Amino acid sequence: MTQLEHEIHDIKAEVLSMWNLVESQVKKARTAMFHFDRDLAREIVVKEKRVNAFELKLDRDCENIFALYCPVAVDLRFLLAVLKINNNLERIGDIAEGIAKYIIESHGDFNHTLFEEIELVTMFDDAISILADTRIAFEKEDTILARSIFKKDEVLDRINLGAMQKTANCIKSDINLVNDALYVLSIIRKLERVGDQSKNIAEEIIFYVEAKVLKHNDEAS
Repeated sequence: MTQLEHEIHDIKAEVLSMWNLVESQVKKARTAMFHFDRDLAREIVVKEKRVNAFELKLDRDCENIFALYCPVAVDLRFLLAVLKINNNLERIGDIAEGIAKYIIESHGDFNHTLFEEIELVTMFDDAISILADTRIAFEKEDTILARSIFKKDEVLDRINLGAMQKTANCIKSDINLVNDALYVLSIIRKLERVGDQSKNIAEEIIFYVEAKVLKHNDEAS
């Protein structure tokens, strides 16, 4: 194994460590939401600093490899993809932190009827599943799995599109639900963006493995 190959191997390990942390943050946000656990929500906010530190370190490490080794072909595509994946993962970390802050700011436990009506459980579970699938696709360089993300994201899009009307119906049935409903609607919007970021990551996996650019391409829509 050449020195460049060692460096690429280490970068991939760093990305997977960051990925595991971000997945953990989203899973903890789900637990904190459904159990109204403010202490867990505060832990998420604190750990977001680790996500940010990962992002900065990965950027620096990639820049150093560019400067020292002038990578080409698949190594170049891998590093270019990592820079974008790194940014997408950091944004997903921000989303988990944002949800945690809603829990901390709320005056009390959320109305769980809203969770069922607006399909928040499905939204959370599917967002976590999609994020895990993109990690596996990255780790195994599995472009078939990466392509499956585009279809799976449609479930998140469907829930998001229907959430506004369902929220309005809940508020009409009980005006006291207005604050909870607005929080839950905002969380739905955030989870929809987890799907968007995961789609971006899937495109980058396909780019570095197959040398195909899917951005603005029908295959990724």
